Amino acid sequence: MTDRRTLYPPIEPYASGMLDVGDGHSIYWERCGTPGGKPAVFLHGGPGSGISPKQRQQFDPALYDVLLFDQRGCGRSTPFASLENNTTWHLVADIERLRAMVGCDKWLVFGGSWGSTLSLAYAQTHPDRASELVLRGIFLAGQNEADWLYKYGASELYPEAWAEFAGHIPEAERHDLPTAYQKRLTSDDQSVRLAAAKIWSMWEGVTVTLLPDPEMMADFTADDHAVAVARIENHYFMHDCWLEPGQLLRDVRKIRHIPGVIVQGRHDCCTPPAAAWALKQAWPEVALQIIPDGGHLFTEPGITDGLVRASDRFAGKSA
Repeated sequence: MTDRRTLYPPIEPYASGMLDVGDGHSIYWERCGTPGGKPAVFLHGGPGSGISPKQRQQFDPALYDVLLFDQRGCGRSTPFASLENNTTWHLVADIERLRAMVGCDKWLVFGGSWGSTLSLAYAQTHPDRASELVLRGIFLAGQNEADWLYKYGASELYPEAWAEFAGHIPEAERHDLPTAYQKRLTSDDQSVRLAAAKIWSMWEGVTVTLLPDPEMMADFTADDHAVAVARIENHYFMHDCWLEPGQLLRDVRKIRHIPGVIVQGRHDCCTPPAAAWALKQAWPEVALQIIPDGGHLFTEPGITDGLVRASDRFAGKSA
């Protein structure tokens, strides 16, 4: 494991701007790498988390022309933390608008966690527009996956954090924590919204880390980040991400011709490997890498190695 690949050096965008996508939303975008290089789009997680500088470093800047953007309500997109006109299918349409803006016929679609969900939804809607798929930490938006996080499962691995998460809600409402949190995250009282958002984001921060990371946890629970992630994530989960039960597995048939790589941490407590395995069974052609010492985050050594090797491979770069 000493020859693992690491992230490419920090890189600044060569272009950035805002795109009016209608419905009162404008989304922030940036392009990194070499103009005219292999086109790619990066889809961040959450939903609600926004993009970060390190995410640019998963691609060789000499070979790629990567577009990254803050999804509706996230990061520098406006209106901030808005739930109006903010669904999976709005985001799929936004990706197509961005592709048209870039002017490419096809592009590599790269997404982790919620970004893997959105990548699959986009590719299945526009199978002629995804040249390849690189996916991390598979989330298929099933009820069992939501229950793992908000009912029973992860609670057994992190009982002390679960006690804080569930304990924020009066006992009479704890039978349905997402609904109880929705009530508080959409409250007219700003202090009620912020308190709920920070606890919600704290719980997510715990489940995504294989080893404690105080700096990451501070970022997760910072006021603006917590509000966007908690409100938008809860909004999506309360609506089953606007997907029919089993839809992403059912419609894999539409994308089986697209070359793909899945990088999945064995010890991912946020999106456990069962979803990645189910996707592999429906899509035998995809390359599934289960990282034996990996969790959820792309910054973990084994996960980084798998993702960088995948992006290099699809740019025609040998190991």
